[in-house]
Amino acid sequence: MRYTNLNPDAVPKTFREVRQWRRERAGRMKRKDYSFKVPAVAPDLTFLHANTTEPALTWIGHSTFLIQLAGLNIVTDPVWAEQLAIHKRLVPPGVAIADMPPIDVILISHSHYDHLNIASLKQLKGSKTLIVPVGLADKLRRKGFSSIIELDWWQSASLRGVRFHFVPAQHWTRRTLTDTNSSRWGGFVMERRNAPTVYFAGDSGYFDGFKEIGRRFPDIDVALMPIGAYDPEWFMGPQHVTPEEALQAFRDAGARRFVPMHYGSYKLADDTPREALDRLEAEIRRLRLEEGAVRILPHGETWRL
Repeated sequence: MRYTNLNPDAVPKTFREVRQWRRERAGRMKRKDYSFKVPAVAPDLTFLHANTTEPALTWIGHSTFLIQLAGLNIVTDPVWAEQLAIHKRLVPPGVAIADMPPIDVILISHSHYDHLNIASLKQLKGSKTLIVPVGLADKLRRKGFSSIIELDWWQSASLRGVRFHFVPAQHWTRRTLTDTNSSRWGGFVMERRNAPTVYFAGDSGYFDGFKEIGRRFPDIDVALMPIGAYDPEWFMGPQHVTPEEALQAFRDAGARRFVPMHYGSYKLADDTPREALDRLEAEIRRLRLEEGAVRILPHGETWRL
C-alpha cells in the first residue's frame, strides 16, 4: 500500500531534485550564521513528576512535547538523538530523557527519522501505548513494541477519557529506499471534556486540510505548529510550511493559541533558527495578532494551560 496526500500533486521530490538542492546547499550553508541558539530554561521536574491534574505542555525540542492532560503523560514524536545523519543537535533537549516522568501515550506523526527515533522510544519509561499512522504498527512490533494503536485519517482512539483524533497533513514518509509512503502521515487533535483541546500538526506543507480540521474541531485551544525546514521553498514548500504559512494554517484551523515547533534543534534545511523566528515575528506584527495569541517557548519551559 502506498499512501498519497489529499492534494495528489504534493509528492516527494525526485533524487534529481535532491541532488540539485544539495549542490546549491553546499555554498549557502557556509554563509549561514548559526550563532543564535533557541533559549532554554531549567525544567520544573518536581511539577512534571507530580502533576496529575493540571493541563500543561513542555517543549523538549524539535517536535517533541510532553503534554499532560487528564492525568495522562503524552509525548509527541519523541526524539532525543544527539545526531541526525551528519548533523549534531544544536542545543540539548529541554528535559533529559532520564528525567522524564513515566509516559502513558506516545503519538507518532510519521516515520521520518527526525520524528520517529527507536532508541528514544525504548528509553522512555512507563506503560507507553503508541498511537501511530496506519502502515507503521508492524514495523514497530518488529522493534519490540506491543501496545500499539494504528489510525488512518479522521479515525480516533480513547484512552482514560482523552480522545486522540488522527488528522491529515501534507507530507510524505520514508525510512529506507524501498518503503516510500508505505505508512500514513498526519497530526493529532487531543480532546477531553472540560479540558483544553490541543492540535499537534506534525510535519506539513500548507494545504486546505487545515480548514477542514478547523471545521471538524471548532474549539481548538492550542495549535503546535512547525515553522522550520522550509528553505529553499522551491524544494521544501510542498512538505514544510513557512513561518507565514504556519500562522495561516493556525488561523485556518481556528485555534486560539499558537506554539511554534520544528525549529532550533537540528539543521534539516537551509533556514536557521533565527531566520525562522524573525519571519514568524514579522508576520505576527503584520497580522496584528492579539497579545498572547502566540507563545514562543524556550526549551524546557512548561506552559500551564
